[in-house]
Amino acid sequence: MKNKKFKGISTVALHSTSNEHDNFSHTTPIYATSTFTFDSTNEGMERFKGADKTRIYSRWGNPTFVAAEKTIEALEAHGLLNDKGEPLELKALLHSSGQAAMSTLFLSNLSAGDTLVSHYSLYGGTQELMQKLLAEAGIKTILIDVRDIKLLEKTIQENKTIKLIHLETPANPTLQCVDIEAICTLAHQHNIKVSVDNTVATPYLQQPFALGADFVFHSATKFLNGHGSALNGVLLGKDLEFMKTKVWKWHVLLGGNSNAFDSYLLIQGMKTLEIRMDRHCSNTEKVAAFLDKHPAIEKVNYTGLASHPDHAIAKKQMKQHAPLISFELKGGIDAGKKFIDALEVCTRAVSLGTVDTLVSHPASMTHFGIAREERIKYGISDGLIRMSVGIENFEDLEADLAQALAKI
Repeated sequence: MKNKKFKGISTVALHSTSNEHDNFSHTTPIYATSTFTFDSTNEGMERFKGADKTRIYSRWGNPTFVAAEKTIEALEAHGLLNDKGEPLELKALLHSSGQAAMSTLFLSNLSAGDTLVSHYSLYGGTQELMQKLLAEAGIKTILIDVRDIKLLEKTIQENKTIKLIHLETPANPTLQCVDIEAICTLAHQHNIKVSVDNTVATPYLQQPFALGADFVFHSATKFLNGHGSALNGVLLGKDLEFMKTKVWKWHVLLGGNSNAFDSYLLIQGMKTLEIRMDRHCSNTEKVAAFLDKHPAIEKVNYTGLASHPDHAIAKKQMKQHAPLISFELKGGIDAGKKFIDALEVCTRAVSLGTVDTLVSHPASMTHFGIAREERIKYGISDGLIRMSVGIENFEDLEADLAQALAKI
């Protein structure tokens, strides 16, 4: 779809594939099939040698996957132009989970002897993948504060094997933000590619391709789906040939394909992305202001607060501040446990991006696999609480937080 066709992002989410369904279905059909039939051997040969592998075998592709992929392509490319002044075209590959998409990203771009650079505030699963599994494959990972451009440049100059810089901005759960445009400019001067985890911001708040990114990643399980009803991950790239050949080959041979039902649920979720994100963001701003003034709170990590060290960067590259916060209770881990146990409206669960507010304890949950000394160094303390703010009425969230804080 030519992304200049629609002016608004909700229109993009609703109509990117609305006229492409067989049998005049109003909604995207669920193609619940493992394989596809051929009318003749010649037709089978044509499909196998053709570029479109979506009607052969569902590990290779499926029309329901394609509808989700096209919608995400349109969202990330909305309003953007390529170097020729034409609407930007992207290729998305839908995966069974964010970790599957991340594996395809790293393994299609890195080989034994190569080096990956990232920053020290990452989703725990990403960091474990880098430091444990990639290390076993002979791929080195360097974690530094990439917000320090001089340090990043020095690291690049001292390590000639760097092939990829991976950014997560805003990062989960410290909400650190990095300057995507500045890092892409530096990286490309050294022929290094840049990937950006856009899970927390979504394409509604932030478009990394506009800032120079080569790849964009999402755990589509989160805000893109929005309802906690399915697992999905997606990897997008602007080098169409590379995405359709090498990246696609890694994707299908690793076997990380999605399934038709989860893809269908993702498509339905994305239809309300804009209105959900507006409510998420509005609520988060109010929740952060409430927590920031509460005497039981030591510190609030929210990019919308002027006190956040990356407030200016976030404001520069995001439409609104992302709806994820974390905060440190003065009473440490014991206070954190009492607080979480006392909640009555907020949901005690890991993950983020659902319509209901989710509260978790990173040290014992999402970052449990990271050594304690590393967690502390990266700002993930024992008493840190992460909160993905939902779309409930703010008055109910405020009352629930107030009563829980009163019990610690």
